[in-house]
Amino acid sequence: MSKNFQLDALAERFFLKRKDALDINEQNVLTGINEGMPISRDAAEVADQQSTFGERLSDRVAAIGGSWTFIITFSVILVGWMVLNSDVLSRLGLAFDPYPYIFLNLMLSTVAAIQAPIIMMSQNRQSAKDRVAAELDFEVNLRAELEIMRLHEKIDDAIMNRLDQIMARLAAVPLPAAADTIPQASSVRTGRVAE
Repeated sequence: MSKNFQLDALAERFFLKRKDALDINEQNVLTGINEGMPISRDAAEVADQQSTFGERLSDRVAAIGGSWTFIITFSVILVGWMVLNSDVLSRLGLAFDPYPYIFLNLMLSTVAAIQAPIIMMSQNRQSAKDRVAAELDFEVNLRAELEIMRLHEKIDDAIMNRLDQIMARLAAVPLPAAADTIPQASSVRTGRVAE
């Protein structure tokens, strides 16, 4: 029996439609069942395999920008910049960005303008990862459901075979010859057999 025929038969049996009419996830599940291969995969690994260098870079920048280390370091740099340009360098007449810190404001605006789209790209990528995870979960759940259906069929077949065996044994047991050997209902209640 060819693999395509087996897949067509499985598609008809479980989905009541041709294999060609199934979506890619359903086809993956049927192929896994047919070949006896596990279907579960790591969603993060699958998403990373599909990602570009720019997407991985945006994830890394967003991870750094959203960490306590970045917030604390950035706060220390900002306070240091302000103290340095307010007190230390202004006394020496060397302050390169005196109060109101126009250059600092420009740098902060530039960082925000660059960081916002990078964070948006990272969020879009996270949405794509979530979609991949949902698709993989769907495949695993579908596979489990189909395997449970197959197990029910096997159990039903085993029960029917056992019932056939029991019925064959019962058919082989001889029936009593006369009706007078069957106890009457009144004798069952009293415990005496009528003669």
